[in-house]
Amino acid sequence: MFSGIIEATGTVLERTDREGGVRLRVRVPESLRGLEPGSSVCVNGACLTVVAAGGGVLDFDAVGATLDRTLLGTVAAGGRLNLERSLRLGGPVDGHLVTGHVDGTGTVRSRTPEGGAEIFAIEVPETLAAQIVPRGSVAVDGVSLTVAGMQGNVFSVSIVPYTLRETVFDTYRPGTRVHIETDVLAKYVEGALRGKAPTLFQAADTETPS
Repeated sequence: MFSGIIEATGTVLERTDREGGVRLRVRVPESLRGLEPGSSVCVNGACLTVVAAGGGVLDFDAVGATLDRTLLGTVAAGGRLNLERSLRLGGPVDGHLVTGHVDGTGTVRSRTPEGGAEIFAIEVPETLAAQIVPRGSVAVDGVSLTVAGMQGNVFSVSIVPYTLRETVFDTYRPGTRVHIETDVLAKYVEGALRGKAPTLFQAADTETPS
């Protein structure tokens, strides 16, 4: 589990095709050099396991469903990635709870300066749009954000200079594809409304009388 507060960005040194997936070698800053193999890291919003570490470099394998749902299979050497270590129990959650399970991809449609910030409009599939609401939470490439507005299947977010500087948002242009994870609470609500999960009242009704 993660909070969507990016700790640092890393630079891809090498991408290697392997049987069933790809391996990414990522140069990381000093703050992340204490990670050991087996550690979980949110990499552009996708939870990956460190498979090798040393010399300021972390190796990650991306396989199966991760490649099907994300853009990690297309990452090239020189690319930058958002990085966040997993949360510790009792630690602060300054963003919102992010699982690291990418729901799909979106496409940046526009980038507009406004009041000292940058407004990004991002188009998502209709299946994801149903789980995104104004003033709700969404993770874009692992960054916890508040939805500023929603029109159809396009939502907007306001990115302050600090976030622009400390994440890969500064590289986004119209046409850039990004990872989207909707709020886990929205998933449960949608599931309950569709009858795929019991509501609190339904659960109470199934209790055996004492």
